[in-house]
Amino acid sequence: MKETFTNSIPASYNKYIKRKILIIFLVILVTILLAMYAINAGSAGISTYDVIKTLIGKGSERFKIIVWNIRMPRVLSAIVAGTGLSVAGCVTQSILRNPLASPFTLGISQGASFGAALAIIVFGAGTTSNPDSVIINNSYLVVVFAFLGSMGATLIILMLAKNFKVTPEAMVLAGVALDSLFSAITMILQYFSDDVQVASVVFWTFGDIGRTSWSDLAIMSTVVGLSLIYFMLNRWNYNALDSGEETAKGLGVDVERIRLIGMFIASLIAATITSFVGIIGFIGLVGPHIMRRLIGSDHRFLIPASSAIGSLILLASDTLGRTIISPIVLPVGAITSFLGAPVFLYVLSRGYKK
Repeated sequence: MKETFTNSIPASYNKYIKRKILIIFLVILVTILLAMYAINAGSAGISTYDVIKTLIGKGSERFKIIVWNIRMPRVLSAIVAGTGLSVAGCVTQSILRNPLASPFTLGISQGASFGAALAIIVFGAGTTSNPDSVIINNSYLVVVFAFLGSMGATLIILMLAKNFKVTPEAMVLAGVALDSLFSAITMILQYFSDDVQVASVVFWTFGDIGRTSWSDLAIMSTVVGLSLIYFMLNRWNYNALDSGEETAKGLGVDVERIRLIGMFIASLIAATITSFVGIIGFIGLVGPHIMRRLIGSDHRFLIPASSAIGSLILLASDTLGRTIISPIVLPVGAITSFLGAPVFLYVLSRGYKK
């Protein structure tokens, strides 16, 4: 009987692990199906057959332009950006041991927004060719300044955590204060700028996946891909951090180094994505919480699961924004905030009643 009980433990554990893997696989499958629909959806009136012909290189020149130059970069950018923002939120919550932590709530995204506004207004990274076309003409300069702005917010949060031993709740409040500070400075910059610069900043802060090009997608994919590899290599360290700082140190984890590098990389992800697509909120907050309720807090599975659900949420939001009142395209940042806030409140009420 004892042997039977012992043998049932690995069987139960394997079943438990297979359930986690199945959930992740299903999310990825739904994302792939939605991506196929998103490529086909739009106001151009392209049939599914024409899309398939274009993807295999047999479509007309018009369809090739629409699919390969407009829709494919948009769909893939939504997947990559959602992946990056969600995994950044997952790791930030683990590092700070705070369920409300994310690049959006800690002021990191707003810091990136301030840096981008500085690049656009002071260094002329925004321009317009006609009243209906506002573009960012130096996205790489915006990336650098957005990263510096986000790192400023990150360093303040880390300084508070290390030197003043603030509580997780106080760190969230500090993020709110930083958000207000960066917003105020950005508004002052806009006040002293001309119409084109203000339009460029407003256009950038809307949160629009459609502005990305293949080169922008390559940069985002590289940053997110390398960051995911680092996070997965440190998945056991994040599991140890979930047990408490002292426990993690007792297990041999260099808590300060893991925290600093993790926040640095999460900020890099947020800064890079925000600089290309604008401010997109709630992805890094809602995505990890949804998957925690489904598969638990084991970072071996939570990190890839958060990545998968983040890409699904952002792709669904962008597709909804493109199709709900087509041909008018709603900014994806507004869609994610509109959908993310009630979902997060629901997750909060269901999962944190204690």
